Amino acid sequence: MYDNPFAGVGLHAAGGVAHGSFYVPLKKVRAWAWESAWLVQGFTAWIIMPWLVAGLSGAHPWLALSQSSGRTILLTFLFGAMWGAGSLTFGLSVRYLGMSLGMAVALGYTVSLGTLVPPLFMGEFGSLVAGWGGRLVLLGVLVCLGGIGLCGLAGIRREREQTIQATAERRTLLLGFTVATFSGIMSSGFAFGIQTGQPIAQAAFVHGAPPIFKNGPVFVVVMAGGFLVNCLWCLYLGLRNRSVGDFIGRSNGQQHDWHGAAAEKSAPGGRIGRNYLWAGLAGATWYVGFMLYGMGTTFMGRYDFTSWSIHLAFVIVFSTLCGLWVGEWRGVRRSTRWLVTGALVILVSSTFVIAMGNRLATEVVGPAAGR
Repeated sequence: MYDNPFAGVGLHAAGGVAHGSFYVPLKKVRAWAWESAWLVQGFTAWIIMPWLVAGLSGAHPWLALSQSSGRTILLTFLFGAMWGAGSLTFGLSVRYLGMSLGMAVALGYTVSLGTLVPPLFMGEFGSLVAGWGGRLVLLGVLVCLGGIGLCGLAGIRREREQTIQATAERRTLLLGFTVATFSGIMSSGFAFGIQTGQPIAQAAFVHGAPPIFKNGPVFVVVMAGGFLVNCLWCLYLGLRNRSVGDFIGRSNGQQHDWHGAAAEKSAPGGRIGRNYLWAGLAGATWYVGFMLYGMGTTFMGRYDFTSWSIHLAFVIVFSTLCGLWVGEWRGVRRSTRWLVTGALVILVSSTFVIAMGNRLATEVVGPAAGR
């Protein structure tokens, strides 16, 4: 019933819309330091929403976790912490390399490792390359990486065409690639966590969770690990920058919010409420993206680990489209616009190649299983 890779691609596309736009509400936050806004959205996205959705969807998170081994829960949590470290350093890679190149390098590592390491870890890579369906899946992953590379190239050309000043020094560029590599490798921990946590999902399914929501308890554990890392870092920044008073409308000393504007020492109660609302909305939107990711994974058939590359491809597509819409590509040459357009077409095409490979593998395994 749930082996429908093309339906899975549709859900991943919807998840890409959510993840490509979740940052928009954060831009409404005023007079708060970055760490304050990020901590509120993170608590909403990685603690409140996973438990709320898992409970309301009938996934029975407490029951599923109680029936799972401590080793499975610990590994899933640690992979979540690994992903949390990657999400923190992603911002630094963008700072040193720029948005397009930083995203291309970091997500290139994330896509390749998050898609290919799970079958290697589970001993399924041999069967993956043995059949035409698996080979088509690998081709789709390579096409996806090619599309990411073209997005990065288009981003470099955009920055050169829009910026008068010279490019960064070689040492800064080297540092950027180092940070982006670390971020990409660590961010793939989310995909590892989902695969490692499948016994938790199976326990939820056995206790009555709808198949499409069985990954809910897995998200609870993975995102708890990611939240711990982000929380510790944000609290450290809050103490260092004396911005912990943001949460009650009062910070010590003159601060600058993450938009670069000077923040007031105290903010009106209405503004504080709006800040919590916008940051919470950003977190809820972020979680919806991964909820749709988890739902899409249940449709992907034999090679469900390919969900990671499909999801990230759509995140890049829709975040780039948002950038085009708000004018980030204004003033670039027509050839650069055609390059980024071609990259987006390649990324979308890669998702259908992967879905086709999943479908072919399912059709081959299905009749064989019935003999």
